[in-house]
Amino acid sequence: MPKRILQGTVTSTANAQTVTVQVVRRFKHPVLQKTIKKSKKYRAHDEAGKFAVGDSVRIIECAPKSKTKRWEVIAE
Repeated sequence: MPKRILQGTVTSTANAQTVTVQVVRRFKHPVLQKTIKKSKKYRAHDEAGKFAVGDSVRIIECAPKSKTKRWEVIAE
């Protein structure tokens, strides 16, 4: 099974080696046919700590790094 890759924006770098990435997805409502934006936050591993708030990054699934981290940041 291939690993998922998502694109989002860094919203927090408060923890060491961790960034919080907000991923926004757009889809059409099945009944109303209106475009809806939904967002979700993911905690991703950033070993070097080189990403800052506002950066656009790509994250990939990985084995669990901690209780909440299941994603890694791909170098842009």
